[in-house]
Amino acid sequence: MRKPDRRILPTIIGVSVVTTLAANGAVLVAHEQSGPDPRTRAEHQKFVAASGSSRLSPTVVAPLGKRLDPHILVAAPTALPADAASKVRALKGVAGVEVVDAVQAMVSGRRVGLLGVDPSTFRNYTPKPTAQSDALWRNVAAGDAAISFTMGSDGGIDLGTQVPVGGQNRQEARLRVGAYATMGISDVDAVVSRTTARSLGVPTGNAMLVSVPKGKTGDYLKRLKKMLPKQAKTVEINPSIDYPKAEKVPTSRGQVMTARQVQTVIRAAYTRLGWPYVWGGESEAEGGYDCSGLMQYAFAKAGIRLPRVAADQARAGWVIPYKKAQPGDMLIWANDPTAPGYISHIALYLGEGKMLAAPRRGTVVQVQNVYTRNMKGAVRVNPRHADRIAG
Repeated sequence: MRKPDRRILPTIIGVSVVTTLAANGAVLVAHEQSGPDPRTRAEHQKFVAASGSSRLSPTVVAPLGKRLDPHILVAAPTALPADAASKVRALKGVAGVEVVDAVQAMVSGRRVGLLGVDPSTFRNYTPKPTAQSDALWRNVAAGDAAISFTMGSDGGIDLGTQVPVGGQNRQEARLRVGAYATMGISDVDAVVSRTTARSLGVPTGNAMLVSVPKGKTGDYLKRLKKMLPKQAKTVEINPSIDYPKAEKVPTSRGQVMTARQVQTVIRAAYTRLGWPYVWGGESEAEGGYDCSGLMQYAFAKAGIRLPRVAADQARAGWVIPYKKAQPGDMLIWANDPTAPGYISHIALYLGEGKMLAAPRRGTVVQVQNVYTRNMKGAVRVNPRHADRIAG
């Protein structure tokens, strides 16, 4: 899925928001979504640790309000101005702004993006199953950490266990893993309360999440850049993936791979057969590969730079139906039950119903039959675009 110490929270985190995330807080901009679904809420409870051993209070966390999609992340190397959030909220069309603390932290020996949040308000900016879980947010408010589904399942971190967590200035506090809960933001794999974040030495108030009208993210990015301090960075969160008709995908002018590049990518991937699945692995140095680390390795051998996270690699070209896939395309899946629609797995298509993949923890890089459950299509890689989004 991703390499914990080389996260690229689209453009901003690779160089700035994990250095920026290592600095303070974030602002998220979102738009309204539909109300709670009791079936989804019940399904999510199995990803929440039992609350008996945590310091739960039934009144700590406010009920779920109107859920918003975060579209823009604002982050700075130091605390944002005190009036920054109110100025952003005052912009016509902005549906919500959430101030958070952001840092690159060590969680169970892995460097990941970590947010310090107010559970009562931040939950409104998360995917539906995560937002709806009262127990999850009560655990976070009580001092637990919530980690992404892939970090827990593929990283081998069990619910309810105590793991070492280090902030910017203080190291090795031990926190209980209270939930598996992907927040739907690339490169953020851990969330704690702002109180817990401060005890870890995480900077305060250096970032915001912002929710804006659908289709208007680009306009608001420009407006925010003009009104915020120069050191503040703004970036779109998980841009939507374009699904063009297959016949409209270009076939030349450097916009798709050459036959030689395709052959090079496939040969390179085959050289990794038998290597163990390692969450965050992208080279022999880590002792193995995860799914997106394998893609990054193979495409690099053909001179093509890919971003590190599967959700971002899915934006490296045109998403087309699987029936139109050709050897050298990447296949993508949304398998994460805590964040429906979020691309969490990726593999290399070989043709004739076969793919080469690093499937999951406990397996090795292997050739598999293609399966279509939760598949979102195939990515026809555009080398130029891939290089741009790789940062």
